[in-house]
Amino acid sequence: MNQIIIRKDGHAGWITLDRPEAHNALTHDMVLAIEQALDQWRNDTSIKLLIIDASGDCAFCAGGDITDLHRTGTAGDYEYGRRFWRDEYRMNAKLARFPKPVVTFLAGFTMGGGVGVGCHGSHRIVCDSSRIAMPEVTIGLLPDVGGSLLLSQAPGRLGEYLGITGARFAAGDAILAGFADYFIPAGDWAPLKDDLCKSGDWTRLDAVAQTPLTARLSEKMDQINVHFGGEALADIVRSLRQDDSKFASETLDKIGRNSPLAMACGIEAIHRIRGRDDISMALELEYRFVHRAMAHADFLEGIRAALIDRDQTAQWMHSLDDPIAADVTKMMMPLGAEKLDLRGIE
Repeated sequence: MNQIIIRKDGHAGWITLDRPEAHNALTHDMVLAIEQALDQWRNDTSIKLLIIDASGDCAFCAGGDITDLHRTGTAGDYEYGRRFWRDEYRMNAKLARFPKPVVTFLAGFTMGGGVGVGCHGSHRIVCDSSRIAMPEVTIGLLPDVGGSLLLSQAPGRLGEYLGITGARFAAGDAILAGFADYFIPAGDWAPLKDDLCKSGDWTRLDAVAQTPLTARLSEKMDQINVHFGGEALADIVRSLRQDDSKFASETLDKIGRNSPLAMACGIEAIHRIRGRDDISMALELEYRFVHRAMAHADFLEGIRAALIDRDQTAQWMHSLDDPIAADVTKMMMPLGAEKLDLRGIE
């Protein structure tokens, strides 16, 4: 497979996403290849740690390759997407629970599906070029791939803010938000990877880690906590509208472009998972939404506007002022026999 490079090097199992021309967007085949490697290396005593990186400097992984999801979904085939998400989420769960250190190198953009590969590792490294985001709400999805769990663990109400604005954040903010652990300049990465392979010793990271630039989001935390502490999207919108600050105005502009249903469901998922360090619960909640996303939500229209026609004028099913609670309940209801079953995944 020329989309991904998987090999053993010394004491390391090494996975390199290799689609730089597509910003290393994650395909179904890549998902399955990563899962197969995790299964093979889990009990391989010669493997002391995992390295996950990507080709090129522009992106670690800018998300999932969703063109096939749009093509099949608009043709009325919802099962292809559901199968992709089931397989992807199962891989995300295995990665989050992998019993050995997982060291990820997050250069450039790490967004959406890239967060599912890069940010559930135990040792996540960022550099000056790193830009991380959960922008799913911009195309009609809630933050997924276990992103609801990461967002729920961010300090204060930062998770709600990042989840419904889709804002990109740099290295210092990634560490503040809990999406990364170490700042190491990119120029030090090549010798570090070589050292990790030869030694199998993840503690070598501590010797080269540096203090990142100041986290800019820390300057906004008071405003974020004030406005994003409500129970529902309507509470957040109401709070922002009562504030004439630049922060409130800019934030309303950001969320005004996104799918109200996706944002409302994203907030619901974050609130339900908060305080529960359970990747399976987060993925199962997220799957309830994505299972229904093509038939009953804004996903296909969001992809059309952003990636197919590129007119950036999505016609969402709801406005920010619509009563939406009943539709949120419908999207987040248990799926019964169709639920995502992650039992048996260690």
